[in-house]
Amino acid sequence: MERRLVEFVAALRAAGVRVSVAESEDCFRAVEAVGVQDRTVFRDILAASLVKERRDLPTFNDLFPLYFGHGQPPMLRPQDALSEDEEELLRQALEELAGRLNELLRRLLDARALSQEELEAMQRQGGPPPRRSPRSRDWRARQLLRALGLKELEELLNELFEKLAALGMSEEGMERLRALLGHNLEALEEQLRHFAGQAAARQHVEEQERRPGPDLLDRPFSHLSEAEAHALRQEVRRLAARLRSRAALRQRRGRRGGLDAKATVRANQRYAGVPLDLRFKRRRLKPKLVLICDISTSVRFCAEFLLRLIYELQDQVAKARSFAFIDHLEEISDDFNEHHPQEAIVSVLRRLPAGHYNTDLGQSLAQFCHTKLDAVDRRTTVIILGDGRNNYHDPRLDCFELMKRRARRLVWMNPEAPHLWGTGDSDIQQYIPHCYSVHKVSTLAELAAAVDRLFGA
Repeated sequence: MERRLVEFVAALRAAGVRVSVAESEDCFRAVEAVGVQDRTVFRDILAASLVKERRDLPTFNDLFPLYFGHGQPPMLRPQDALSEDEEELLRQALEELAGRLNELLRRLLDARALSQEELEAMQRQGGPPPRRSPRSRDWRARQLLRALGLKELEELLNELFEKLAALGMSEEGMERLRALLGHNLEALEEQLRHFAGQAAARQHVEEQERRPGPDLLDRPFSHLSEAEAHALRQEVRRLAARLRSRAALRQRRGRRGGLDAKATVRANQRYAGVPLDLRFKRRRLKPKLVLICDISTSVRFCAEFLLRLIYELQDQVAKARSFAFIDHLEEISDDFNEHHPQEAIVSVLRRLPAGHYNTDLGQSLAQFCHTKLDAVDRRTTVIILGDGRNNYHDPRLDCFELMKRRARRLVWMNPEAPHLWGTGDSDIQQYIPHCYSVHKVSTLAELAAAVDRLFGA
């Protein structure tokens, strides 16, 4: 069961459901405490532990039966429903058909399901698993049944019941036998459909685990085609899930914080300095964030992916407020609070169309300090995303210095290559002395690494 649960969690993650390491551990503990005897309770436990958003429930409902079945009755031995005389008549009829019985009819009569080894052997013979859709699973199940002899089954059953009638079995007995054989055929078909769906889900997990090659993850945003940008958008949720798991682990490990030597000494003065009462530093691991993003033409792709990453990680953030600018500043927090990140990104980019040579970071910083400075306090990390190019306008270092004094940290992320910093109209070198850290984020790999460091600091 543990292996099946691990595979199920992996399938949920591959399908885009956010499941952290801590949540999967909670799931294992809950199953251990309650057990799996009651299928409805078992399913509710998994849903409560692993699903946080309503939009993920259809994915959960689709994958759950693939890994834990539909709870349908098992195959039944037909002979057990017959009288001794009827069972003897069935034995005689089968002896007359002995040379013609195929594998499928034998399984139905013996109530013998396929073993895992047999299923995997049939899968190898039949080629790759189907796509993960009900229609393709049904088609694949029928294909596997045909390999067992479905095509000849109807003719064999007709002959079997003709011989049973000739031998004197009652209509009532033949109806019971026919119903049980039909039940076993449905159960076998469901087993094959279940296996086909699970194989497709497993293949999807393997595809998701094979991350895009370095030619894409490490390709500069400025060089991406629209098709490549679309491929990276699909990758963001998987990257966010990985970063979320790492952030959750850090949070659990750091709840008590490190030993606070000064507080321990003070607390133990009454014991003549013997450290009997240890004191630990309290760590606030969920940061408050303010994002100020340049969405001009040269930086737009990078801003889009940063916003996607941060808002996919919103359960690891105490509070986030976001602002976008080109030649003026606009708050875009409500777009992300009211809509899914994908919809919010589209709304923001449509409302603030890109232009050329009209970026004014200095004016935007002044506007922020004049109207939005209440968003920054001593617990806030301010993230500036941009290339620091002001088109020779005033960089407003006074505003930047004011933000630094109020914030816990001021972090700059720049998609430009470092050798271009300070050239032309770039004022980045004037801003750097006031920054806690500066990161080059010209690719999705670099951007993910910079975001990971935010949650690790």
